[in-house]
Amino acid sequence: MCGINGVVGLNNISEVLFQGIRNLEYRGYDSCGIALMNKSDLVVRKNTGGVDEFLRKKNILSTKSTIGIAHTRWATHGTVSAKNTHPFTSCDEAFAVVHNGIISNYRFLRDGLIG
Repeated sequence: MCGINGVVGLNNISEVLFQGIRNLEYRGYDSCGIALMNKSDLVVRKNTGGVDEFLRKKNILSTKSTIGIAHTRWATHGTVSAKNTHPFTSCDEAFAVVHNGIISNYRFLRDGLIG
């Protein structure tokens, strides 16, 4: 199970995004993360543990952005670890994604994208 939040705006959306994952924390206490577009740079921060700890520990509140996604995770498949914490980034870290559920055919999909 998880909580997914995304915000797009004309002004800084960071606080709205952070409030959104606070509101969705009940959907997943095991880990959380956010991805923000800061001009042309992608800023991704992840943490195992709760949202309030994450926001304090990662000092993310100072990041300004007009677009972002956030995710809270309840580990129903896979361990609680940084590797399994969303958002996931592309190899070149140009974009980030979050999802709900298990992508059981990920190898097939990956091979199709690489080949």
